[in-house]
Parts: sequence; C-alpha cells; structure tokens
Amino acid sequence: MGTCEHLIKAGDTPANTPEGCEECLKEGRRWVHLRRCLSCGHIGCCDSSPGRHATAHYKETEHPVIASFEPGETWRWCYLDNVMG
Repeated sequence: MGTCEHLIKAGDTPANTPEGCEECLKEGRRWVHLRRCLSCGHIGCCDSSPGRHATAHYKETEHPVIASFEPGETWRWCYLDNVMG
C-alpha cells in the first residue's frame, strides 16, 4: 500500500446516513459495499454496485479520499493518486 498527501491529510468525517448508500436509499436500489467520503461524510455504493454512487460523488465533488464503510475494514482510497492507504 502506498501513501499520498491526500490520504495523509484526509479527515474522519462521520457518515451522513449510516443506513446505507444515500442515492440507493432514495432510488430503492440495493448495493454491494459501502464507501464513506472523508471530506463530507457522503455514503455511496462501490463500483461493483449498479449505481456506483461513491465514484459518482467523487466525479461531482472532487473529494479525493474515501474509506470503506464495511464492518472490520479500515482501508482508504485516493481517487486522485489511485493509491490505497
């Protein structure tokens, strides 16, 4: 695993909706795995999910770092540098 400035500086913003993916909940969809934006707390679904809302959120906001929102997982991912930390 590598490091980057974005991963080092990323905060730990609480989840906006601990129930699941914000967009999937509104649309009545299901998701595979959840990701939390460390800039604003948005919860989105992973790229294996039909909606791919975590990546869509990054593309809309340019918030660079997400963290897994799955129990027992502690990894983070930087979209800008394509690095896990």
